[in-house]
Amino acid sequence: MSVDPSGAIDPTREQFNQFKALPRDQPVHMLNLVRLRDLADYPEGHPLHGKGHSGLEAYRAYGRESAEVFKRVGGNQIWAGKPQVVLTGPLEEHWDLAFIAYYPTAGAFLEMVTDPHYRVVVAHRTAGVLDSRLIRMEPLEPGEGFGE
Repeated sequence: MSVDPSGAIDPTREQFNQFKALPRDQPVHMLNLVRLRDLADYPEGHPLHGKGHSGLEAYRAYGRESAEVFKRVGGNQIWAGKPQVVLTGPLEEHWDLAFIAYYPTAGAFLEMVTDPHYRVVVAHRTAGVLDSRLIRMEPLEPGEGFGE
């Protein structure tokens, strides 16, 4: 994992350790909220550095190029949406993409993020994302009302 001191693009060591400390043999839903850069920020030396790709193009490259690993570990997208307005929450937060990814176990997620191919293609995500939230959730059966 690369080092992002804010924990908003890549997890901090503490965040990653908290994730790893939870059970690894249970299904996981990962809520993803993503704000994209206008212009992708590839590091010097990367073949796409300075090529004028948008953040969306970079993020889509990340999705395409990581799809094989995502599927191999049993992951799939179970919900996706385009955020429109924040009704409650910090007014300065806005998101370009929102989705929930399913993993059969937390161990499957860890397998994905440590896969050598994934570790190369995640550079597209880092280049394209300005801000994000990745929240591990335990799947629950919804009740009749909110909070049930």
